[in-house]
Amino acid sequence: MDVAALSPVDWLALIQHELLLFASLFFILGTLDELAIDGLYAIGRVRGRLRTASISRGEVEGRELAGPVAVIVAAWREDDVIGATMRHLLAAWPQQGLRLYVGCYANDPATIAAASQAASGHARVRIVVHADHGPTTKADCMNRLYRAIEEDEQREGISFRMVVIHDAEDMVDPAALPLFDAGLARAELMQLPVVPMPQRRSRWVAGHYLDEFAESHAKAMVVRDWLGTGFPSAGVGCAIARGRLAKLDAQSTGQGPFDAASLTEDYELGLKVAEAGAKTAFLRVRGDDGALVATRAYFPHRLESAIRQKSRWVCGIALQGWDRMGWTGNLLDGWMRLRDRRGPLAALVLFTAYLLLLISGALIVLQQLGLARPVPLTPLTQTLLIANAFSLVWRAAWRCAFTAREYGMAEGIRAILRIPLSNIIAIMAGRRAVSQYVASLHGGRVRWEKTDHHGHPSIGQRAVA
Repeated sequence: MDVAALSPVDWLALIQHELLLFASLFFILGTLDELAIDGLYAIGRVRGRLRTASISRGEVEGRELAGPVAVIVAAWREDDVIGATMRHLLAAWPQQGLRLYVGCYANDPATIAAASQAASGHARVRIVVHADHGPTTKADCMNRLYRAIEEDEQREGISFRMVVIHDAEDMVDPAALPLFDAGLARAELMQLPVVPMPQRRSRWVAGHYLDEFAESHAKAMVVRDWLGTGFPSAGVGCAIARGRLAKLDAQSTGQGPFDAASLTEDYELGLKVAEAGAKTAFLRVRGDDGALVATRAYFPHRLESAIRQKSRWVCGIALQGWDRMGWTGNLLDGWMRLRDRRGPLAALVLFTAYLLLLISGALIVLQQLGLARPVPLTPLTQTLLIANAFSLVWRAAWRCAFTAREYGMAEGIRAILRIPLSNIIAIMAGRRAVSQYVASLHGGRVRWEKTDHHGHPSIGQRAVA
């Protein structure tokens, strides 16, 4: 090929061909990865190993606990939601063995006031004010709550059986606490599904969380649990044995069971517990009303908020996680960590694909104007394109099915239409995550870049009996 003889249009066609090969090959690799999970899920369903259990809510909700349980909630600038969260939690979980610890900061008087008002008249609540000004990190705030738990245990001569972790915007399920209490006999860390709640004001940005969690927490997470590879904690709706937290604290030489330098301490928590050889369990259970026993919450409804939240996840899991957690474990563990850390590469491949669409569109216009010659596709390229087309249809069908199962067919159809938006958010979050990571390598401080929350799912709903 005489490079000097190439015209600008020829160069554009050459770039199109190279981008097409790059994107197609990586999409095929991603397809094979997802097909493996699909196949394992299908096998598990056929064998009855991955069926969702069912309970009678009337028999489970409100059931007394086998021992004291601590619930911790870290809150920084959460005055809009913390009151509703606390009131709902205390009503949904009336067990006297429960104690709620809410972590606040001295330079956040609005959250302290809202939490104190919600705690008024409740002996089961303790407001803990962090000595440092916020924001630090969520893990740092939870470490302060852990110290408060230790102080209460020593002062009162009690010992909590487990600690349940929630966020300031969560709506807990009344059946969740008794399930955790019973499950502690067979697992030291338990995780419930997360169910994002639909928002009329944001069918698209907030809606794409519905699709991703519906599929991930119905398929990928249950497959990981079945394989015994360990799974990342979601940081909400997560219960961990008190003794296991003490061991994690000892391993950190008294710095606390949660790593304050991590952006995604929840992700690391689940893997650390599994690495230690402790049993973990993903509890996917439905009540007799058909609803999942799960943690429900509103997710970001603005594009910039979604990008900021997801960039923190990508940076903490894919980039920091690689540095901090490495690639320990067996082959299956390595496969799952590779899946966890594919975010930046996936963003690059998706960006390439959308750039390819723009270039292809430009070339089609130039061909119609007679300014460019059609370039025939090679057999390899044709095969890759056909395979990727089938893969896209297959993935869209899965996403539609899982979303429709939880939210109805209308949301299932929207799930297909939301795929491009989900991809765009992934691209922008990936770029931002890499920038964050590079800044951290140059001494940038890890800060709690939290998501703003406005509104709680329990507001306006029927009160918990």
